[in-house]
Amino acid sequence: MDFELSTDAKGEAVAIWRLPYSARLGSSVRSKGIFQFVGLRLPASARKSLNVKGGELTFTLSEDEDAEPLIGAVSKALEGIENRPILPREIEDILSIKSSERHRWLKDGRLPSAGTKTVKLRGRARKITFHVFDPRVVEDLLDRDAVLEWREQDAIAAAERRRQAVWNRRKRRTEAGAALSAPESRVEGWEALKRLGLL
Repeated sequence: MDFELSTDAKGEAVAIWRLPYSARLGSSVRSKGIFQFVGLRLPASARKSLNVKGGELTFTLSEDEDAEPLIGAVSKALEGIENRPILPREIEDILSIKSSERHRWLKDGRLPSAGTKTVKLRGRARKITFHVFDPRVVEDLLDRDAVLEWREQDAIAAAERRRQAVWNRRKRRTEAGAALSAPESRVEGWEALKRLGLL
């Protein structure tokens, strides 16, 4: 990815990469994810010089180190960045959805998974596996307001479940009432037998 050289407010030289919309999808969380992805491909000593703000990655150039290979490393890490799988926290920000919605729509197939990723949490022995998503699929969902449609479908389904629950409660009450009235019939039967002198 191309970069441009500029000078920051402190007068220091900086290299700037402007992240395209197709990479960020309008999400600051996605931009931060890209920043972290790129940072991991730099030497630890150079990571503090990398920053992200407003859809731009910046790398402050130090006079006491050769910046060319570091700039090259950032540019290489950003090649094809728009195709980097979208992580759960990123898709929630891009589509403005809750974790519960992501899980529900993933489970029922409306939100297609692009596979899974397994990572080891820092400082922990346990690994976690989670679903990732295809950026182009997510962009299409965003463009056609799929989330709005899914929420309407869920609201209709929830209303139907509530109606069904009310019907089930009424049915149980009716059945319970019939069971309670049965002993009364038996009592009336005994009284008839008494009147006839059969008891």
